[in-house]
Amino acid sequence: MTAGTRRLLDGPIVPTLLRLAAPNVIVMVVQAAVSAGEAVFVGWLGADALAGVALVFPLIMLMQTMSAGGMGGGVASAVARALGGGRRREADALAWHAVVIALGMGALFTLAALGAGPAVYAAMGGRGPVLAVATTYSTVVFGGAIAFWLFNTLASVVRGTGNMLLPAGIVVGGAALILTVSPALVLGLGPFPRLGVAGAGVALVTYYTLGALVLLAYLTAGRGLVRLSFAHRLRARLFWEILRVGAPGALNTIQANLSVVALTGFVGPFGAFALAGYGVGARLEYLQIPLVFGIGAALVTMVATNVGAGRHARAERITWTGAALAAALTGAIGLIAAVAPDLWLGLFTRDADVLATGRAYLHIVGPAYGFIGLGLALYFASQGAGHLGWPLLAGLARLVVAVVGGWLVVHRLDGGLHGLFVVIAVSLAVFGTTVAVALRARAMLRSVVAAPGQAM
Repeated sequence: MTAGTRRLLDGPIVPTLLRLAAPNVIVMVVQAAVSAGEAVFVGWLGADALAGVALVFPLIMLMQTMSAGGMGGGVASAVARALGGGRRREADALAWHAVVIALGMGALFTLAALGAGPAVYAAMGGRGPVLAVATTYSTVVFGGAIAFWLFNTLASVVRGTGNMLLPAGIVVGGAALILTVSPALVLGLGPFPRLGVAGAGVALVTYYTLGALVLLAYLTAGRGLVRLSFAHRLRARLFWEILRVGAPGALNTIQANLSVVALTGFVGPFGAFALAGYGVGARLEYLQIPLVFGIGAALVTMVATNVGAGRHARAERITWTGAALAAALTGAIGLIAAVAPDLWLGLFTRDADVLATGRAYLHIVGPAYGFIGLGLALYFASQGAGHLGWPLLAGLARLVVAVVGGWLVVHRLDGGLHGLFVVIAVSLAVFGTTVAVALRARAMLRSVVAAPGQAM
């Protein structure tokens, strides 16, 4: 057993968790800056461009969260469990199986978005120029879906070994590239052509393609604990080791993103300005996911390694420590946004109508952001433990509250946008509270401690 694995098993929990999480949190802050920068550049093109990108953004985040946090969590968990149990050759084989899954899922996203994307954006309220922007941006981004899936999957393999620094370094280095290339392609600066909103998509795909190539070179060279080789025979058991955690995780991300897609559809009929304001405000909500992922990736690795070694009580202590940190982080961001929404909204627009919608959203939903951190951290820890029943039920509860409550408020109670934003806040509280109460009552973690080899 390597010294790095031993530290995950025996090191003090808080320092070890913070050491692992720090590079990831930095990465997610950088990615948040990249996402915000992209929205700023698109905002220069006007409200229609912001509204069009707002329609596509939930589906991009679905792909991102599914590949990095859903299926990616399954990859990292499987690799960490194998290493925790001293099975390094199995960890090598798991990396190749993960790549096969990534290629298939990337191709599936491309085909689905190109075939059904315009109809989905129209159903969400896209009309005229807004729908044209959404279709253009979506075609470029999802045309490169395999790059997103490969990058996030290979990064998950590396994180599963306990190496958080390499993915962090690649993201930070790539951020400088995208923040330079994206505005140049959007506006046609210097020698670059003016591509408009398509330029932001081209820069994003280029970023993930280059990052995937760097990770591929690292893993095939065998410089870490896992060596990626394409010579391994594909085995159903190893696919299952990934999918038994990754598939429920992917389903959980689908539920979360369907909530946002449905809510975006409820906002659409209120017009382009409302859609743009909601899109800018909701972008901050979405950015809580990658921020929590910074802590969550460390939780997956630490919990999975300890579960693989049979240290279930320690895995439980790690779970609640990480959940407290994540809830404090996202809760603080939400409260700041609620008190001073223009610190965020002012980055993207000066339009009074757009700002009014964004302020209303952040005033109401911002205070509920702490529930995002709480629920997601417990979800990531559950991935590491290999038991996702309660997080899935909590995600379903959030979806039901968002869809049913949103429909009632908009179509029956005439609650308008403010009423819809209250529904969003309640749905977040339901998600975080359901997971926390269930796990605190040991509905899941007791089964992990008492019968680690059994499903819920």
